[in-house]
Amino acid sequence: MNIWRIAALSLVALLLVACGGTTAALPSPTPVPSPTAPPPPSPLPEPTIPPFTPTPALALPNTNLAALKGEIKIDGSSTVFPITEQVAIAFNELAPDVTIRLGVSGTGGGFTRFCAGETDISNASRPIKQRELEACTANGIQFIELPVAFDGLSVVVHPQNDWAQCLTVADLKRMWEPEAEGQITRWNQIRPEWPDQPLRLYGAGADSGTYDYFTSAIVGKEGVSRGDYTASEDDYLLAQDVAADRFGLAFFGYAYYVEYTGQLRAVAIDSGTGCVAPSETTIADGSYQPLSRPIFMYVRVDALERPEVRAFVDVYLRNGELFVNKARYIPLPARAYELAIRRVERRITGSVFAGGSQVGLSIEQLLQLEDR
Repeated sequence: MNIWRIAALSLVALLLVACGGTTAALPSPTPVPSPTAPPPPSPLPEPTIPPFTPTPALALPNTNLAALKGEIKIDGSSTVFPITEQVAIAFNELAPDVTIRLGVSGTGGGFTRFCAGETDISNASRPIKQRELEACTANGIQFIELPVAFDGLSVVVHPQNDWAQCLTVADLKRMWEPEAEGQITRWNQIRPEWPDQPLRLYGAGADSGTYDYFTSAIVGKEGVSRGDYTASEDDYLLAQDVAADRFGLAFFGYAYYVEYTGQLRAVAIDSGTGCVAPSETTIADGSYQPLSRPIFMYVRVDALERPEVRAFVDVYLRNGELFVNKARYIPLPARAYELAIRRVERRITGSVFAGGSQVGLSIEQLLQLEDR
């Protein structure tokens, strides 16, 4: 019954985003049927991340988890969602009387709710921005910033696209910069040897941290791009769109590409040192640039005083590598999770970043920032 509650919440959150990106609080969870597959051509299967089953190897805090009660409210990034979903499923098996409400309103939408005191935890695919930090401060919200994994934003096309094997950063900028709106509409405008066919773009919406990072890394300015593309905060929908469109191109988190790898093809990116495709190895070693990035969760300090929230965060961080691998992202080194636990224990608040996207940050550089 409790796994149903988490699964129902996850599906409701995804459906709410697809219908307009609302950030309203979710209703009490009840089992709901799986959404129907999209119409032809080539409908995709439903996401198949298997449920997590706790094992004796799971590292647990020194707390009677079965006795915990209460509610944990989480919202934010669709990129971080698959990781937090795995934690929520596992935690609900351990603490069945704790209700977890898990939403997906995008990083920006999540921070809006978080800094208004509406949620306990905010998933984020970029660091908090200065204006978001100021909103939290104005409302008396103190938080702890916790990196949880590394991601490689993946640029994907339909498998029948046999021409765009590698794109330079300049190619991507030509597609996505504001000046391209209404002007760059065909593939042969990117390279003349490519087909004279429509170029249809799909990507994250303006409330998404993925959009912020992509525009910063590719266009050169965060939050600036052409507006005539199909936008969604729901990465599953973007994957479905491109899988049904031979002339489409999209960008989203690596886990979603892996989820639909049979229906999509990742394009290699040349940032000046040759073509590199996203993979666990290239994201972890920093060679997949400039689209590799850390992803985060933010926790309210006052919420940590509630035993159910503290236990949830402990289970998340003590088993970070396990949950991240389960969600098909790239785990951080063990040292990073140790540093995150230390930040929670010492209540080290605020952000170690200047605010907004950090393009080109390596795992080693992230560790240096966290260890200050």
